[in-house]
Amino acid sequence: MILLAVLFLCFISSYSASVKGHTTGLSLNNDRLYKLTYSTEVFLDRGKGKQQDSVGYRISSNVDVILLWRNPDGDDDQLIQITMKDVNVENVNEHRGEKSIFKGKNPPKIIRKENLEALQRPVLLHLVHGKVKEFYSYPNEPVAIENLKRGLASLFQMQLSSGTTNEVDISGDCKVTYQAHQDKVTKIKALDSCKIERSGFTTSNQVLGVTSKATSVTTYKIEDSFVIAVFAEETHAFRMNFLQTIAGNIISKQKLELKTTEAGPRLIPGKQVAAIIKAVDSEYRALPIVGQDFQNECKGCSSLTEQWQSTRKHLQPDQLSKAEAVRSFLAFIQHLRTAKREEILQILKAENKEVLPQLVDAVTSAQTSDSLDAILDFLDFKSDSSIILQERFLYACGFASHPDEELLRALISKFKGSFGSNDIRETVMIIIGALVRKLCQNEGCKLKAVVEAKKLILGGLERPEKKEDTMMYLLALKNALLPEGIPLLLKYAEAGEGPVSHLATTTLQRYDVRFITDEVKKTLNRIYHQNRKVHEKTVRTTAATIILNNNPSYMEVKNILLSIGDLPKEMNKYMLAVVQDILRFEMPASKMVRRVLKEMVAHNYDRFSKSGSSSAYTGYIERAPHSASTYSLDILYSGSGILRRSNLNIFQYIGKAHLHSSQVVIEAQGLEALIAATPDEGEENLDSYAGMSAILFDVQLRPVTFFSGYSDLMSKMLSASGDPVSVVKGLILLIDHSQELQLQSGLKANMDVQGGLAIDISGAMEFSLWYRESKTRVKNRVALAIIGSITVDSSFVKAGLEISAETEAGLEFISTVQFSQYPFLVCMQMDKDGVPFRQFETKYERLSTGRGYVSRRRKESLIAGSEFPLHQENSDMCKVVFAPEPESSSGGWF
Repeated sequence: MILLAVLFLCFISSYSASVKGHTTGLSLNNDRLYKLTYSTEVFLDRGKGKQQDSVGYRISSNVDVILLWRNPDGDDDQLIQITMKDVNVENVNEHRGEKSIFKGKNPPKIIRKENLEALQRPVLLHLVHGKVKEFYSYPNEPVAIENLKRGLASLFQMQLSSGTTNEVDISGDCKVTYQAHQDKVTKIKALDSCKIERSGFTTSNQVLGVTSKATSVTTYKIEDSFVIAVFAEETHAFRMNFLQTIAGNIISKQKLELKTTEAGPRLIPGKQVAAIIKAVDSEYRALPIVGQDFQNECKGCSSLTEQWQSTRKHLQPDQLSKAEAVRSFLAFIQHLRTAKREEILQILKAENKEVLPQLVDAVTSAQTSDSLDAILDFLDFKSDSSIILQERFLYACGFASHPDEELLRALISKFKGSFGSNDIRETVMIIIGALVRKLCQNEGCKLKAVVEAKKLILGGLERPEKKEDTMMYLLALKNALLPEGIPLLLKYAEAGEGPVSHLATTTLQRYDVRFITDEVKKTLNRIYHQNRKVHEKTVRTTAATIILNNNPSYMEVKNILLSIGDLPKEMNKYMLAVVQDILRFEMPASKMVRRVLKEMVAHNYDRFSKSGSSSAYTGYIERAPHSASTYSLDILYSGSGILRRSNLNIFQYIGKAHLHSSQVVIEAQGLEALIAATPDEGEENLDSYAGMSAILFDVQLRPVTFFSGYSDLMSKMLSASGDPVSVVKGLILLIDHSQELQLQSGLKANMDVQGGLAIDISGAMEFSLWYRESKTRVKNRVALAIIGSITVDSSFVKAGLEISAETEAGLEFISTVQFSQYPFLVCMQMDKDGVPFRQFETKYERLSTGRGYVSRRRKESLIAGSEFPLHQENSDMCKVVFAPEPESSSGGWF
């Protein structure tokens, strides 16, 4: 590991500054000129450690250092002058040869004459006990150039004794640890402790997040009791948590070595350092030693309107299934983040209705004050003519990677106004719940807007103004997951009507295990065992699932097992399938279940031989040492063979973090009259209904209704086209990580990872009296692109590395039931096309004058299909084959 070269000077023999006699820091000898060589270099790579595969550059120079003044009252109070000379810029990759961007160019052309003059102007450093008291430079110099001088000056700060302290240097106010040895002193800087103002944000969920690591080690080499060189190395590494091929490293090094000393100017007499500085040059000003931020002016860049014109062709509706659409979406978001409100509003007003929804996705995902102001000015929530645009805006808010209080405040304000559509009003409240949760996860629970939103949600459940608003507030709480809302959920779960009770229990199901206390489980046990009132089986089975998934006691498990056999026919089969799934998949409750099953009263043939078609099954999509992806499918039928509930879930796990990637629930009720069947207990008076609810990336969406009421059912049966109903469609900014780094060499670095998804989830339910058959269909189409990039910028030369991956996939789940006989026939099918997976790598070096070097690589593969069982039965049950060819699928009747 090569160490970053940073030092302070010390001379050899009679000329050098001895470390002996100085208990705190280094000191220069009087009347000497110290001549040193200095270099700083930076490498960018993917962490493979091969220099020939990296990009970067090296800045080198000679350095003259003299002691201008020493406090007559103390040797450790001194003012030194540091001057860079003979600056040069070159490649770090020696294999570049003729492709070098520096070939044939001298430093004034590379750095620009005015920048080079500024870089070679001396700076003054006031050191007290080896620590920087003040940094003096000339005003109005380019910030990037000044930072390079700060990076050199910071190397002169050190102490000679072991210990931990805080130091302020170019990296900010940082915790540092010194380790003193006979032949060296090592300084370890804890970069994650540095306090410095830099922009940045990340996705709150660790599954979609980025892991970064930074280290900084500086070694002062000592020979014959003198410091003769300093080597330092700073590294920054990142990787995406769930796709670890998206990774990159920044390695920054500095080296400062003493070459010789000569006779130098005499000390300037005086007691006050301010007077000394004025005598040297009255133009000097005290500036922060901490690195300052700068932005390069974009010369010749196109306007936002021009960028949109080149982007919009990729965002046409018929292009959204392609990864190129997602790439264009991500690129345009970056342009929107630097745009003004008026520019954004202009392109919104000029766009046509086919592309406008995608533009709304992008504008909302930009998450800046200007983009929010523009979209709120553009949308009219009092009108019902732009419902699609309003819904796309709201869902983009719900998926926001780093929402702020301003966004939540805006939605609260909208909720208190009037709406042209009640569906949009409900969606606003549901998304308010999602924003509350994300802000609380980022320690924003005490923000005024969050407190107000909590009162709105909880107050709406305690005293709903309209009965129909109860479902809306429950859905908002399902997103917010407020611990203080649990008592209200228990009340609605136990005493509420069917749909309300079911929604309350499914909301409880989303809470973390630490919130499912014994008191909560007492209520859930009463619901499952119907101690106080009769409940629908969807409510009872959800209550049982919560109990079994949250540290169930011995008696809780035993009572649930003993109930099997006394339940409605299909509920018997369902609960039996749930227990068997717990055992087969080795869920946390499996040990307790096995203990209870040792009792013959709980484990016998009569109880475990119940017939039916309801099922519950959990399996792995992918399993690796650091991560896992699981799917689960449970289907509950009524005793007459009509689907009651189908629930398909996909979870992603990284370490202890998890993400509820998706849930699609199709529910139906009150359809028994159509086939002259008898409803199950507790479901005699249910209205005819079918609908679908979805959770996408931990955000509960507003449910959609296929039909509600007998007349609506009959009209849709007579006019049904079989076309699916869209649950969610649009472009989602899924991953959003941006980190601006101040390297201790003075260079500016950026780490960015963005991931986007074009998604279309739709569902349908078909019902045929003639064939006595029902069919449910859930279809997913996605295109995914993830782009990770690292750059290092000196203002006159820039190096970058971009790693990206993309894919397109489709998945369709079909469940068909024939209920002309009992046990009825069920077939489940899942079709998945072969999935192309493409990876790209782009490396570049570019001068501010325009000359550049670019290297591109591409790798493409086809992910073969896999077979995932959807039932825990044996070969007589319907299984599913994920085939690599689009037309390949399998299914069967059982």
